[in-house]
Amino acid sequence: MTTTDLLQGNRVILAHYDSYSAALLFARWDERSLLWPEALPESAAVMPAPDDIGATHDGEAVRQAMIARCDLNAGELVRAGEFDHWAQTGAGPVRIHLLRFTTPDAPKAQVEALGGAFRHLTQLRGAAMSELLLLREVFNLIVGGSGGRG
Repeated sequence: MTTTDLLQGNRVILAHYDSYSAALLFARWDERSLLWPEALPESAAVMPAPDDIGATHDGEAVRQAMIARCDLNAGELVRAGEFDHWAQTGAGPVRIHLLRFTTPDAPKAQVEALGGAFRHLTQLRGAAMSELLLLREVFNLIVGGSGGRG
């Protein structure tokens, strides 16, 4: 399976959480989408995880693809396996993954070089509601759901 095939069936939310300041930042790409490498189609609908996930939607493979495509440090990017969201599109199911930087500070320059910018949730008003709802789930998982121990 090529990286292109892999990325067609997956999207990534890229985040950074600073437990010291409790600052949770999200990457916004080209001021259009909160998902990498592209937004979901407008017709996408939330769906439960399929019975057979298979290699097409493997989270570690997606993490490795993003690291390779964006020239990121593998030791600084972890996948949150407990984040498990899916959308049905005309091309089939798409899995949304959460990848989080573990660096003390958000690597803003790296993300900017890729056409993105880190923003706080409150700075993302105006983004697609479906994407904002996904970020709310991330917020609950990292800050709300864990008591800030993400």
